[in-house]
Amino acid sequence: MKKRKLGHSDLFVTELGLGCMSIGTEEKTARNIIETALEEGINYFDTADLYDFGENERMVGEALKSVREQVILATKVGNRWKSDKTGWTWDASKAYIKEGVKQSLKRLGTEYIDLYQLHGGTIEDPIDETIEAFEELKAEGFIRYYGISSIRPNVIREYINKSSIVSVMMQYSILDRRPEEEALPLLHEHGISVVTRGPLAKGLLSEKLLSKASEKGYLDYSYQELNEILPRLKERLAANRSFTEVALQYNLANPAVASVVAGASSPEQIRSNVAAVRSKSLTNEEVSFIREVTKPNIYMQHR
Repeated sequence: MKKRKLGHSDLFVTELGLGCMSIGTEEKTARNIIETALEEGINYFDTADLYDFGENERMVGEALKSVREQVILATKVGNRWKSDKTGWTWDASKAYIKEGVKQSLKRLGTEYIDLYQLHGGTIEDPIDETIEAFEELKAEGFIRYYGISSIRPNVIREYINKSSIVSVMMQYSILDRRPEEEALPLLHEHGISVVTRGPLAKGLLSEKLLSKASEKGYLDYSYQELNEILPRLKERLAANRSFTEVALQYNLANPAVASVVAGASSPEQIRSNVAAVRSKSLTNEEVSFIREVTKPNIYMQHR
């Protein structure tokens, strides 16, 4: 599988990464999914301390132990479980990040994390302190690089200006083109890669199409609009290929994107996503058609 450089780092991530949140909590099933990903050439695995109270990190670390040096392991910090585990609070403080990394390293069974990401972030955070924490972790050798997982324009701009992030994880798809107007061009200009999530828009951009649609629609699309747009896209672009291919290739068509992180709850899903990423790229005409038919959504908040 092709690899792309992650920002200014020396990490080369496969064009498809595995979003580990969906592998479940059954050890054998989770291991099968991860081993299938490895067999198919995926080298980029993304988890978070939030997933299953840290159990996800433990399972991912265990499954990747024998190939640790050959893979890129990413996890996240910032969401702090309440003591009774009924929910979590946001904590971007230096003290919590530096404590959180120790717990993640222990669960992952590794001495270092390739990409450590802030799992969100608001403009009210102590951003200078947060950056200081990540920079110290880099200097101490606990992490190789860091990034943020955010779609907030004001937060992204702050980190571009003040930090040495190598990546931003963002939701991006044919039906969620919000990053295109300002985030993707700006990040690309500064040599910061985008790692995308949600490329299939909750299944709307898979073969299931409208069977996955809610009566409320999706983002600023009504159900009626989806009913008009999705068949048009499928007819024009997916007559001889899967709609999943079209969806993933749309993300990869943007030069700012380094990898598409897609979840999978079975080995079959992994293989389907891998086939989609290995398929032929969209032509300029196909990309233009998608942009003509869909909405150029913009971020309305967090300006």
